[in-house]
Amino acid sequence: MDHKEIHAVIAGDFSAVNDTIHQQLVSNVPMVEKIADHIISSGGKRLRPTIVLLAAGLTNSQGTQQHQLATVIEFLHTATLLHDDVVDTSDMRRGKPTANAQWGNAASVLVGDFLYARAFELLVKIGQLGVMDTLAATTRKIAEGEVLQLTNVRNPDASEAQYLEVIKGKTAILFQACGECAGLIADSPKDQTTALANYGLHLGLAFQLIDDVLDYSGEAEKLGKNVGDDLAEGKPTLPTIHAMANCSEDERQLIRSCIRKGSLDQLNEVMSIMNRCGSLEYTIAKAEHHAEQAKLALDAFPESDYKQAMKALAALSVKRDF
Repeated sequence: MDHKEIHAVIAGDFSAVNDTIHQQLVSNVPMVEKIADHIISSGGKRLRPTIVLLAAGLTNSQGTQQHQLATVIEFLHTATLLHDDVVDTSDMRRGKPTANAQWGNAASVLVGDFLYARAFELLVKIGQLGVMDTLAATTRKIAEGEVLQLTNVRNPDASEAQYLEVIKGKTAILFQACGECAGLIADSPKDQTTALANYGLHLGLAFQLIDDVLDYSGEAEKLGKNVGDDLAEGKPTLPTIHAMANCSEDERQLIRSCIRKGSLDQLNEVMSIMNRCGSLEYTIAKAEHHAEQAKLALDAFPESDYKQAMKALAALSVKRDF
């Protein structure tokens, strides 16, 4: 299955989610609608709502709660993007100027807060305490992950274990919630809800690992952001962590200096070291492992188009160039 075939499985539900998203963006303050619509309509993959809808199909969910849940997840994700771009002083996302570059930091932060509030209003409408509990804890863990990443900025001594803790908190935990909450709204057996949570967690880890590979190997036009952003922001990611563990002392000091300064002046040299050490291949192998773990989690379910689409999504998460 390719992306079009995956989306064909949930086409009707996906259209309903898009309608719900735009209905819930309504505000009495025009700038709120403008900024929220700017980032939500800017060409994102809508990967997290896709996971919710596929998992809901897998568990035979009825009604419209899965549409509301997918909207909640998209709003939470979008709020974190608005805040992240302010923290990272980013000026481009998905090939367009970031909201903070266009309207300023204050407006971006406040519209992010609006989206958090709207997400929790929708959660009340869903009315399931287990879902509320999971997403409240998830939102807290995302914030903790972002703060943990902030403490590692310009820290060339960050370990692989610390890096994995960061990406679990800032990225994979929301993927995990997509699967877990889909199981909860369907009142699925505990083992199946756990399986969906594990699917999301491993898919999220695979997705972020490949994102960090593409930061050094992708093309800015396809990525919708600048190549080398992580190095420019002084963020140690698995490619640089692996390279520093496997290169010469002089090369290690060069990478350490780039991370400390948050500098792209020697990006080509850093990429050359990573290529010689096989650091991108190492990171891809880790991503492939997690993609396989995501697929294995689906063994808890009988065969269906939804299951095949979820397996295909895991496979495609590590075979992409954007």
